[in-house]
Amino acid sequence: MNRGIPMGRWTVLGLLLLAAAIGCTKHEIESRHQVEVAPVEVKPIHITIDINIKVDRALDDFFGDLDKAADKIAETTPPAGGK
Repeated sequence: MNRGIPMGRWTVLGLLLLAAAIGCTKHEIESRHQVEVAPVEVKPIHITIDINIKVDRALDDFFGDLDKAADKIAETTPPAGGK
């Protein structure tokens, strides 16, 4: 018979001591990341959107007189089929 600690317990004790030794050490990993950004060229963009607005206003001015005249005619004309 073997007196003392059995072989399986020595293994467990050794693993526990090894884990404690590793757990007490300090581990540092230094990493550096460098991202290079290429210069971005920004050019001005000229967009003209007032052309349609100018045409629309010009048409309103041109046909506005005709619309006013049509309204006056409609006011003075009696309704169709009525007395």
